[in-house]
Amino acid sequence: MISNDHSTYKENTKTMKKTYPLKRIIFVLFVLVIIAFIPTPYYLHQPGPIEELEPKITVEGGHKDEKGSFHLTTVLSVKAFNPYILAYGLVAPHTDIMKDEEVMGDLTDEEYTRLLDFMMKDSQQNALVAGFREAGEHVEIDYHGIFVSSIIADSPAKKVLKVGDLITSIDGKKMKEASEFISYIEENKTIGDHATLTFKRGKKEIKKTVEMITLDAATKKVGIGIVPEEEFTATISKDVKINSDDIGGPSAGLMFSLEIYNQLTPEDLTKGYKIAGTGTIDHNGNVGQIGGIKHKIFAAYEEGADIFFTPKDINPIDMNEQEVNDIVKENGYDIEVVPVATLGEAVEYLEGLEEKEKDE
Repeated sequence: MISNDHSTYKENTKTMKKTYPLKRIIFVLFVLVIIAFIPTPYYLHQPGPIEELEPKITVEGGHKDEKGSFHLTTVLSVKAFNPYILAYGLVAPHTDIMKDEEVMGDLTDEEYTRLLDFMMKDSQQNALVAGFREAGEHVEIDYHGIFVSSIIADSPAKKVLKVGDLITSIDGKKMKEASEFISYIEENKTIGDHATLTFKRGKKEIKKTVEMITLDAATKKVGIGIVPEEEFTATISKDVKINSDDIGGPSAGLMFSLEIYNQLTPEDLTKGYKIAGTGTIDHNGNVGQIGGIKHKIFAAYEEGADIFFTPKDINPIDMNEQEVNDIVKENGYDIEVVPVATLGEAVEYLEGLEEKEKDE
């Protein structure tokens, strides 16, 4: 017997209509969750905050009655852990998207960690020495050797050295400063020659031979294909506390040294101005180029800085000064850009400033 009752069919149809949208929603949510766990090989680089240095640095017996302020500038580096963060980077203003290898190069995680640790420590040591020397204070330096901060990819040294190694001698001659290391090679070696390096890798001492290569075809300059940095400990005449746990890299060196110098000397260099800037510093007070400077000038302007110190372009490949000036001009930013090659130049500029009027 065939039933003519369609009530069951109609009820099933209604249930199916209710069930299918729910299943679709659950499926979409599932897919969205899965996407959140898909890694991407990218970092987002954006303008970070500018941070006042007076609260971060305390020099024993120092002058902390600044009318204005010194600020370091930062770049916010965010790992795009999933496509959602990457998508945000595509629409966020003043954001660069960079691949992992552009950030870390061909370094291993271990090498990259050693490099970051060295740069943070070295930046503070250099700022202390430069600031104290500029203020006429006594400084003693205990050199430990030449830190290998980078190695040219096609250099024979790549098979011998690792980033983070500490070269203590070349051909039996002890090395202290990077300039001394470079001069020895330039004066004693030609292309194809070899040198015996003694270096430390952790607690292990190693001795190996490395071949010289041409670094510059035009000048016929030779070397082993590394970027050498001094590793040293400075002994200074006063205790200095620097709270920089949230700051990485060497680019705060110039601004660190200015704050240290300002606390060591009775005259207030800030003169009521909000002063931001960037640049590496070595222990002789030389200011070096940095990366991500466009993010730093954006941040400095947005947070109301009056003055921005930038590394001066000296060598043909230097671009910091030009890049900052181009950005300021294109955007019509009302901020004074001051390129400097040394800490002394920055101090001289600030000493020549008139006091900022309160109503400006």
